[in-house]
Amino acid sequence: MLKDIDALIFDLDGTLIDSMWIWKEIDREYLRRFDIETPHDIQLQIEGKGFTETAVYFKERFQLADDVETIKKHWNELAWEKYTTQVQMKPGAVDFLRYAKKKGIKMGIATSNSVELARKVADVHGLHEFFAVIKTSCDVKRGKPAPDVYQMVAAELQTAPEHCLVFEDIIAGIMAGKAAGMKVCGVDDEYSAWQREEKIRLCDYYICHYDEITRI
Repeated sequence: MLKDIDALIFDLDGTLIDSMWIWKEIDREYLRRFDIETPHDIQLQIEGKGFTETAVYFKERFQLADDVETIKKHWNELAWEKYTTQVQMKPGAVDFLRYAKKKGIKMGIATSNSVELARKVADVHGLHEFFAVIKTSCDVKRGKPAPDVYQMVAAELQTAPEHCLVFEDIIAGIMAGKAAGMKVCGVDDEYSAWQREEKIRLCDYYICHYDEITRI
């Protein structure tokens, strides 16, 4: 898997950290303020969208009085405590990061989450020592499945796409990595378990735990 790979680029939620479950609750809490029931299809509709793109989608779909920046502010506030006290790293993830660092492999994060929450996760779990670059879909014109954020991280890591390996947990992210011309390793996650077969089909590799790599 790591042959000819000079850089690893990770998605965050559902890939490095076990946090996808939180966003269903945050959506419910936020929409409840407006007496709006959360539609059953909402997670599928926003999959892969950047933080700002998702806020725009919510405002337009639910005709919210809040402007986009206010929506994002409320989401960050709702998520802050959860990300600080409840979110855990994926099994074996930290050991794999240590392994990659020891091997001299460059690493970056390309997430659809807000930069505030991405940095909070890095602070809480001591990840800054591993990642030279942290970028979000808000830093580029198009969110996943467009390749933009992965291309940006690769450029900042000064690594050609063909020498990058992406780790992703959702189909939109997998498609983004492939569109960027990179190899992609799918990461198993309970949130997207119903898409497991399709994820395996689209990826170059697939893991349930990071220790599958370090053990080899």
